Amino acid sequence: MPTPDEVTLADIRAARERLATLAVRTPLVRLELPNVDGELWLKLENLQPIGSFKIRGAGNAMRLAAPAQLSRGVYTASAGNMAQGVAWTARQLGVPCTVVVPEHAPQTKLDAVERLGGRVVKVPFDRWWQTMVEHSYPGIEGLFVHPVSDPAVVAGNGTIGLEILDDLPDVDTVLVPFGGGGLSSGIATAVRALRPNARVFGCEVETSTPLTAALAAGQPTRVVRTPSFIDGIGGNGVLAEMWPLVSALLSGALVATVEQIAAAVRLLAERARVVAEGAGAAPLASALAHRVRGKTVCVVSGGNIDSAKLATILNGGIPA
Repeated sequence: MPTPDEVTLADIRAARERLATLAVRTPLVRLELPNVDGELWLKLENLQPIGSFKIRGAGNAMRLAAPAQLSRGVYTASAGNMAQGVAWTARQLGVPCTVVVPEHAPQTKLDAVERLGGRVVKVPFDRWWQTMVEHSYPGIEGLFVHPVSDPAVVAGNGTIGLEILDDLPDVDTVLVPFGGGGLSSGIATAVRALRPNARVFGCEVETSTPLTAALAAGQPTRVVRTPSFIDGIGGNGVLAEMWPLVSALLSGALVATVEQIAAAVRLLAERARVVAEGAGAAPLASALAHRVRGKTVCVVSGGNIDSAKLATILNGGIPA
């Protein structure tokens, strides 16, 4: 699988077999809300062992790697969740792990990486983003597991799409947080192959809308990013290697405000007893803000939110 746009349904099905003893087959549960047109469903990836879907892509990529590739360890660039996925799998395989993280990465996620035995390297956001563009970081040895565009990562993410269709074969719309496009394109590859009429949207926060900007311009374009508590989505732009995939597979982008996403985090906790981080609540916020109809699945991508930030949201506030 040399490029992400060549990932096939067969690759995703093979990844599901490979991940059978590593990742949890997460539930799809109905969210009952008043004044909603159609049905809202939650795909609860926050219930993975690391609290995030990232275990799927990391696990598939590292289980596909040859022992010689892993001999000097592994590393990735991540705001926290992919870091945990790589660290979790590295511990299972008995190899060292290093993660390059942006300075704003939540302490909850960094603490989890260190508990799993990973080494954390903090850098400014732009330098962190450059690591993803270059697929490397000077001075760090080992196999680089790209958090977005590694074809094995995309295929691992696509297993979520298979599970959604197993549980809800007549799904109309799937809403997915959009960080770099690895999750949404993996899911869309599976969904569009098996249910061509279903739509898959990338969900963004108004403080950083790389997918919206790229779709408007017809090509990746750099955007200005304003930091917020929603750390798992929103970059400087759509990566060039991901543009052919996301532009072909996704039906569009849906944008929610910081306030709407905070309200969705609170609603999930109060009405569904689901703890979601900001990125994980973005699909529900988008579904409600844009009044998406039909049978709609919101992918709750993760639940790794700092306790203090969650407390602020539950008390009606918005974390700084």
